[in-house]
Amino acid sequence: MEIILFQPQIPQNTGNIVRTCAVTGSALTLVRPLGFSTSARMLKRAGLDYWENVTVTLIDDLVQYLSNTSKNFYFYSSHAEKPYTETAYLPDDLLIFGSETAGLPALYRERWPERFRTIPMRENNRCLNLANAVSVVIYEAWRQQQFV
Repeated sequence: MEIILFQPQIPQNTGNIVRTCAVTGSALTLVRPLGFSTSARMLKRAGLDYWENVTVTLIDDLVQYLSNTSKNFYFYSSHAEKPYTETAYLPDDLLIFGSETAGLPALYRERWPERFRTIPMRENNRCLNLANAVSVVIYEAWRQQQFV
């Protein structure tokens, strides 16, 4: 699996996600611009001491990245209707999450509406914390792979 974070803003969330990627064997792709520095000092401060255990890629253009892949990819949004549990995940799928402050730009939903999934929540709540949302989805996808 590969987790893609679109313009993450909070280094502590990304730090938690790096840890989740490390323990699940998932790769991580970060789409610039980031809301934090990736200098060694800043990464260590954000809890990213797991960084060396995770394949991390930084990219500038998510549309181009997705247009050039043959892998399945899914976006996660509190505005989607299809639950994340109704997806049959494959080991090389790309799981894409928006930034903490702005989510995903509308262009992704306009271009790939059938690829949007949601994590069910009670009404009148905004959304889960980004690191928690990634954990929920990656563990469901990994469970479907028998935790291999």
